[in-house]
Formats: sequence, C-alpha cells, structure tokens
Amino acid sequence: MTAIHDARTAEQARLVTWHDPITTQSTVASMSGLAYWRTVADGHLPPPPVTELTRTRVVDVENGRVTFACTPDASMYNPLGTVHGGMVCTLLDTVTACALHTTLPERVGYTSVEIKVNYLKAVTVDSGPLTAVGTVVKAGSRIGFAEGKVTDAAGNLVATATSTLLIFELPR
Repeated sequence: MTAIHDARTAEQARLVTWHDPITTQSTVASMSGLAYWRTVADGHLPPPPVTELTRTRVVDVENGRVTFACTPDASMYNPLGTVHGGMVCTLLDTVTACALHTTLPERVGYTSVEIKVNYLKAVTVDSGPLTAVGTVVKAGSRIGFAEGKVTDAAGNLVATATSTLLIFELPR
C-alpha cells in the first residue's frame, strides 16, 4: 500500500498516570512556594498532573528560580514532524510561573496574565531532553515578572519567554 497507509498502521500509545491534586491542595496552600517545590523535587509530594502529561520533572529549585527537564516524544509532534510550539510554550509558562511561586508565602497563589515566547530553533525527538529555567525578574505584591529559557541536550537555546503573572491570596 501507500506510505500514508503505512503511517496509519504505526499507531503508538502512551499511558499517562497522575495523582489527584485535590488530595494535596490544602497541604500545598499551607506551604510557601519554595517549600512546596522543594518537597516535590525531593519526591515527598506528587508533582502537578500537567507535569506527567508533558513529561516534565523538577530538577532544581531555588528562591526565584526553577529548572525543569522535559523529554519530548513523537506524541508532541505537529504535522510537520517537530514538537508543537504549544508544548514549548507550556514548558516556559510552567517554569516562569513556578519560579514566581518560589518567592510567595503560604496561602498566596498566582496565575499567568500573559506570556511572550520567542521560538529560536525547531525541537524534535532528536533534540534530546530539554532543560527549561525560569527566573523571577520582579515579584511585586500583585504582579510578578519572570523570564524563561529552554535549551536542548546540546545546550542550544531553542526558545525564550517573558511572563507577567497575577499574585493573589488563596481562599481559606
């Protein structure tokens, strides 16, 4: 048959499992962001479900800075055979927001207001594991600013971002 038929028969699957975040929600709210992310990095609390879906994990946590690793696979490909830009944007949104979270006290939350991404190089499975670093530029009382960078296994910069985040008190 044709190559199109062959491609359709090469179906693959990936099982995604995660922990219910509702079970840890009150614990998370009672911790500072830095304590929470260190606890996740140490494996004492499960990571948020999105990290399982995006194949990311926490590598390093400091006040105002986080590093995540991501191992892209073909399930993240767009029709052109490269990792979808939305996946890279999600990775950048995650590290910029989590970097801000490390500066916040207990019972204070955050959400993205905007993110601007610059894609510098296509990402494929051959790019190897990606490293994403988020760094806080300024953590105000209501608005925070952070930046992120993603590099491939060879150390090549593949994308950058700047992010604005809203800071708010969590409901009790």
